[in-house]
Amino acid sequence: MLYTVICQAFRIIFRFFFRWRPEGRENIPAEGPVILCSNHISWWDPPLVGSLAWPRKVHFMAKEELFRYPVFSVVLPKILAFPVKRDTADRRAIRTALDVLKKGGVLGLFPEGTRSRTGEMLPPQPGVGLITRNSGAVVVPVAIHGPYRLFGPLRITIGRPLDFSQFSAEKARAEVLEEIAAAIMSEIGGMLASAQRR
Repeated sequence: MLYTVICQAFRIIFRFFFRWRPEGRENIPAEGPVILCSNHISWWDPPLVGSLAWPRKVHFMAKEELFRYPVFSVVLPKILAFPVKRDTADRRAIRTALDVLKKGGVLGLFPEGTRSRTGEMLPPQPGVGLITRNSGAVVVPVAIHGPYRLFGPLRITIGRPLDFSQFSAEKARAEVLEEIAAAIMSEIGGMLASAQRR
């Protein structure tokens, strides 16, 4: 219930105050496991990506430190966020992410691992490659062009699902995970560049 209320509130905010212009929402599968991978330019990104996927509900990783505050420790799980230790291979968070996908859910990931303060894309973290490879879920790339400016327009492009099932038979070697992560970021980068040429 809380997730629905908050999601609808953000959809109103993005629609009327940021004049969002999402393109390609039909590319988000209506069912089955999906990983939504987006570039990360603002604190607004998680609620934006979650709003794009509605009526599907999106699970996100949130930095572990937030769960130490009483209010956040209660609210975050109710809006489907789960803790992750940053700057380390957090096996518990990876297991939680894989469990979400195993149950046919939607996982939101920011492959860069942190916000880009300049707007330029950062190198992807290998964790996105590991989760993609081990889950077999399709990846839907999301390019947030921005800017987050009152009365916008805020531009977002949602790409077609990417299938990385060809990697499932390979061992989870570092170079394989890096190749998957790089391919995802390349797709997002291509959508950003394409929009700039319009």
